[in-house]
Amino acid sequence: MKKSILVVLLLFGVIAQSQNKKWTLKECVEYALENNISVKQSELDMQLADIEKLTAVGNFIPSLSAGAGVSENTGLSFNPVTNNAQTTTFLSASGNINVGYTLFDGLRNFRQLQRADISKLSSQYSLDKMKDDISLFVANGYLTVILNKENLKVLLSQNLVTKEQIERTEQLVEAGSLPRGDLLEIKATDASEQQSIIQAQNNIQISLISLAQLLLIKDYENFDVEEEGYDIVDSGIADKNVSEIIASARQTRSEIKIAEQTVELAEVDLKIAKGVNYPTLSAFFGYNTRYTDTQSFISEVDPDNPTITQQIGTVQGTGQAVIGEFSNTLVTEVGADPFVDQLYLNDGIGYGLQLNIPILNGFTTKGNIQRSRISLERSKYQLEQAELDLESTVYQAYVDAKGALKSYEAAELALESQELAYDYAKERYDVGLTNAFDFSQSKVRYDNSKIELNRSKYDYIFKLKVLELYFGIPATELKF
Repeated sequence: MKKSILVVLLLFGVIAQSQNKKWTLKECVEYALENNISVKQSELDMQLADIEKLTAVGNFIPSLSAGAGVSENTGLSFNPVTNNAQTTTFLSASGNINVGYTLFDGLRNFRQLQRADISKLSSQYSLDKMKDDISLFVANGYLTVILNKENLKVLLSQNLVTKEQIERTEQLVEAGSLPRGDLLEIKATDASEQQSIIQAQNNIQISLISLAQLLLIKDYENFDVEEEGYDIVDSGIADKNVSEIIASARQTRSEIKIAEQTVELAEVDLKIAKGVNYPTLSAFFGYNTRYTDTQSFISEVDPDNPTITQQIGTVQGTGQAVIGEFSNTLVTEVGADPFVDQLYLNDGIGYGLQLNIPILNGFTTKGNIQRSRISLERSKYQLEQAELDLESTVYQAYVDAKGALKSYEAAELALESQELAYDYAKERYDVGLTNAFDFSQSKVRYDNSKIELNRSKYDYIFKLKVLELYFGIPATELKF
């Protein structure tokens, strides 16, 4: 009984621990990369690329086929062994093995293998790009949750100050030191802050649900993230020149690699299309045998009377008979040979070479070649466009990161100024030199400056990580 209770308590402890689990950013990214549907679809593309390569390798292997058949014939039929017409019922069987091998096909098989390798590499780059995109989506969603939580902390902290001011103001109003309007003003500020707190709590819940949906986690109520340990970590990317970041992005980004592989695929497709113009030479080998259970007739020389004489004609003019001597044969019916013996006796082999020379096929080959050339030119334009798009995107990310840094630095200065102004307004309000409205306005500006600092901080963190990703740092190695 005690053991059962202990097991139940342990189970409840495990469940409670799992429900209270707070996810780190690294755990969220790793979980998304393992479970995201888009990533799984890209992994399926990798499997298809492996199948394509397996098929291309199989083109170099000889084709091998075997066949067998059995039938029963009634009435007039041809004996498959003697090829004689017989009116009887018999069972027959046949078997064959055929081997074929392409000796030359305009190097199309070799090009298909090249294409399969390029296609697999392109699928890998697509998977890498998908993982980078998912990692950024998760990081953005995660930082949004952290930002909303930080904003809630600011609002709760300042609301405590407001409640303290309400208590103090009530005492001063009762003592006649302050007008009742000041108390009403601070209570109105408290009500407004309560609304902001509720809105901030809703923002946290909505951002958590959005992140959980991105991770395909259904337990929205118990999903939460770790709030500590996320600060600005600059690996030196912000100090680099934009041209250096663009050059690194061209070498490392999957967008460019995918476009380059598309060009290579188009080049191989053009070679494959041209290969149809070449003759095709193939070799073949075939083996077949047959069996039947029907009886047959054989002719044998009579051992007792091996020869007979017969008149075969007369001499014209004299009428003299012409006599010929012939073998005296007897026709006897014999049973079918044993199955194994017939397979050996009735087998046959065929082998040879086959040459196929294309001459005219209604301009189909010519049209395919022209289409392949157009596809190649289009893929080159797409590569050029991808390079331009990447340069523009990196430059925009660079400008965004620089702007976010300036915004963050300005928010820090603004917070310092607003904090001094708030402390000064609080001191004046405490000694009755300013009214509650002016103090409330100063407090609102101070609260907004702290919220703006949080927003600019996490905005800069995210944009800095985007820039690091373009520089070539893997998404799983980004530091926060």
